[in-house]
Amino acid sequence: MKEFRDDAVVLRTYKAGESDRIAVLWTREHGKVRVLAKGIRKATSKLGGNLEPLAYVHIDVVKSRGDLYIARNVQHRERLEVLRSSYARINAGYAVVEVVDAIPSDDVADEGIFDLLVRVLVTLDKESFDPTLVPASFYLRLLAHDGSEPVVDSCVNCGREGPLVAFDAAVGGTLCTQCRSGTTLSNDALSLLRRILGGELAAVLRETAPRGGGEVATLAHEAVELHFGRRLRAVRSTAPLVPETPSR
Repeated sequence: MKEFRDDAVVLRTYKAGESDRIAVLWTREHGKVRVLAKGIRKATSKLGGNLEPLAYVHIDVVKSRGDLYIARNVQHRERLEVLRSSYARINAGYAVVEVVDAIPSDDVADEGIFDLLVRVLVTLDKESFDPTLVPASFYLRLLAHDGSEPVVDSCVNCGREGPLVAFDAAVGGTLCTQCRSGTTLSNDALSLLRRILGGELAAVLRETAPRGGGEVATLAHEAVELHFGRRLRAVRSTAPLVPETPSR
């Protein structure tokens, strides 16, 4: 395809030459693509700040050499001013786009991932939503989209409904007292996991510091790193500094 127009989210950028920059995008219809923005680092550039990380844009590109495209026109779909005004919201956004960038799917479209990503940006742009659990919630929803949703309603090993006392991402979810491995799981964290995966995500994100949130964030971080087989820098930067003490 020599040229296309599409909606996109900017995952990251890096310098190219003296005045150019390459942007890695996740697009709605074309998957992950790399776009060269010529002269974007010049003060006179018409592209300006339209291709900054976390930008939600509509792009017009033309094919260049290899897998590279050249940006001809870029327009914001949403300005995301609330997101960009908060260090915590920006950090949460970076943790999310780093995970999407780790997906090995160049030129393979996945509209479901694109929609999840846009919902994250829109959520982070609303003051009514707390950003703390946004990355962890996204990781869990991404695992579910990929067919790897953790089991949280029964023991993933033997099928017992409870009591569930541990979580092990390597075996796929929660475990009972007889099968326990991995990390100890409190009742609060178990309840929160079930709410996030069971359709109550919006309500969870409207709460400030829900009980069990630190545990859930840590478990989700570990699960997504295990899924991709690599440590993720931004993911680690959003993990709780001090784990919560499980209460049973």
